[in-house]
Amino acid sequence: MIWGRRDVMMGAGALALAAAVPAGAQGKSFVSKRPPRGQRNFVSTAVEAEIKRVKAKIADPELAWLFENCYPNTLDTTVQTGTVDGKPDTFVITGDIDAMWLRDSSAQLQTYVHLAPKDADLRRLFVGALQRQARCILVDPYANAFMKDTSAKSTLGARDDLTEMKPGVAERKWEIDSLCYPMRLAHAYWTATRDKTPFDDYWARGMARAVATLKEQQRLDGPGPYHFQRNTPTPTETLMFDGYGAPTRKVGLIHSGFRPSDDACVFPFLIPSNLFAVSALGMLATVLREARGDTAGAAHAEALAADVRKALDAHGKMSDGEGGEVWAFEVNGFGDTIFMDDANVPSLSALPLLGAADRNDPLYRRTAALAWSPRNPYYFEGTAAKGIGGPHIGMDMIWPMSIITHAFNSDDDATIGECLHWLKTTHAGTGFMHESFHKDDPSKFTRTWFAWVNGLFGDLILDLERRKPALLKARY
Repeated sequence: MIWGRRDVMMGAGALALAAAVPAGAQGKSFVSKRPPRGQRNFVSTAVEAEIKRVKAKIADPELAWLFENCYPNTLDTTVQTGTVDGKPDTFVITGDIDAMWLRDSSAQLQTYVHLAPKDADLRRLFVGALQRQARCILVDPYANAFMKDTSAKSTLGARDDLTEMKPGVAERKWEIDSLCYPMRLAHAYWTATRDKTPFDDYWARGMARAVATLKEQQRLDGPGPYHFQRNTPTPTETLMFDGYGAPTRKVGLIHSGFRPSDDACVFPFLIPSNLFAVSALGMLATVLREARGDTAGAAHAEALAADVRKALDAHGKMSDGEGGEVWAFEVNGFGDTIFMDDANVPSLSALPLLGAADRNDPLYRRTAALAWSPRNPYYFEGTAAKGIGGPHIGMDMIWPMSIITHAFNSDDDATIGECLHWLKTTHAGTGFMHESFHKDDPSKFTRTWFAWVNGLFGDLILDLERRKPALLKARY
């Protein structure tokens, strides 16, 4: 058995099946798929008002129904609130897996942060999440996923991994973005609210550990403490050379054992995640300086960001084969590069969503165009849709996350409209986004309950309501 995240739900290589509703079916009944109000994990008055406000502007009834189902999915079903040592605590599961990923929990909550100033209960939830993330990092900065009980052993198959599995850790795949996402969420919350409550000494200790770990994984003074192996026939689930990964020339880039998909890197310098680290460290520096007056901590974060940025400019690019230059996906510092893209964020396609590239930057535009083309081995075109997948699920499986990202980064009405059509017609009658679906048959999909992509879809609708409101008046 492979213990990647998809397998916890459905077994290695299997596909969840559902009866598809024909795209052109008439007389559909769009009954809410949300839990009854009394059964929701968390209710925010500001979020409920936002749903009502935005839904009223969506002319397509199915698209409006999808928004109403998807946007609050994290709050409805995945958040668990309480207190620890008298302070707010928020634990956020991914959906169908009862564990908290630092990446997913941050991305799931990010879509509500603009509403925090309007809702004291929502602010308390964010304070609890930021505190919980700091607690997780202090348990083990190399882990990607955590148990609610920080003294408990993992209930996933990861408990048998050949690495230092500490109590409270659900899985210990080292991924750069796991530490970057909490920095981004902290910056978003601070920017929206100017509330210093979560940014206490405990949180600062967690962030200091995060920065130290990113610097440690430059591996300028040796391989560092992290290693990981898994007894598995699947190479994407383990690392070579005693768990340290493929060899690299130490050029100042940060090593990553795994990608945001939880798949092993081929070359340890994962460029999208290094670019995210640069932007996230800058965001952290802002919070440290403005919310805490910590100029030394801010300068330390900024110095590491500048160091990594210099290495990216020198070693992170490659030829596009047509006389131009693009960002590589992975490199090893010896001059070897891989070009591909993976739907999971950070990806090359999604850099602007993370503040890691300007969406109008020519280098980014060339990279994104190449990623959305047959030059990317994980770009698929089918009768149901076009989009990007990745090794995590396999060939011909498109991730809605990639379609949403494509729409976010486009200014072309026709392109965005096409993406909305694909998203509307590939949910297989469930009323929610999925991890992936088959390019020719959306009734073959993975993960019925994947809160991150539901929230990201809701965020896309909010984005269009702000910058392309006319598109919400059309039907798809």
